[in-house]
Amino acid sequence: MRAAVDAPAAGHHIERRIARRLARLRAERGWSLEDVAERTAISRATLSRLERSELSPTAAMLGTLCALYGWTLSRLMAEAETKPPSLVRAAEQPEWRDPESGYRRRAISAPGPGLRGELVDVHMPAGASVSFDKSPVIGLEHHLWMIDGALDIEVEGSRFRLRAGDCLRYVLAGASRFHGVGKRGARYLVAIVHP
Repeated sequence: MRAAVDAPAAGHHIERRIARRLARLRAERGWSLEDVAERTAISRATLSRLERSELSPTAAMLGTLCALYGWTLSRLMAEAETKPPSLVRAAEQPEWRDPESGYRRRAISAPGPGLRGELVDVHMPAGASVSFDKSPVIGLEHHLWMIDGALDIEVEGSRFRLRAGDCLRYVLAGASRFHGVGKRGARYLVAIVHP
């Protein structure tokens, strides 16, 4: 697993929120940093720095941690609320950037209590790749709709090349890999439905 990147001194709001959420998820389960390190192959020191928002996690690290906790990245990014708002203003939609690949992910509509769906906007730079070892939640239904550019995607061994307007539907349990191709990379929306 690749190393995280040192976070800027001031830190970003979304990175601090992710760090707090990761620390709470670990604490809710009564796990030590050593317990999480053993389950994820991420070092205890790195986990500690991630939870203190001293490092920016890579997409691979977040994928591994989300799988451990059974959460999607969008859910991790969103603050839990007792009642989900029916209107999510653009300024309130959290965006996260992978420091390693430049991959950007904006939670347009994160899941909330009683809701099973979420909508995510993704920008994948040309030449950038992001891989996830397994689904954070087994059986997540995905509808990936290409808005611009081109994307190579591998879902549990099946490979696809998507271009603007294409839609790929799949249920995820295992590994996935996304690679921005062409000069512009890719922009796509993903509708995710929890089982």
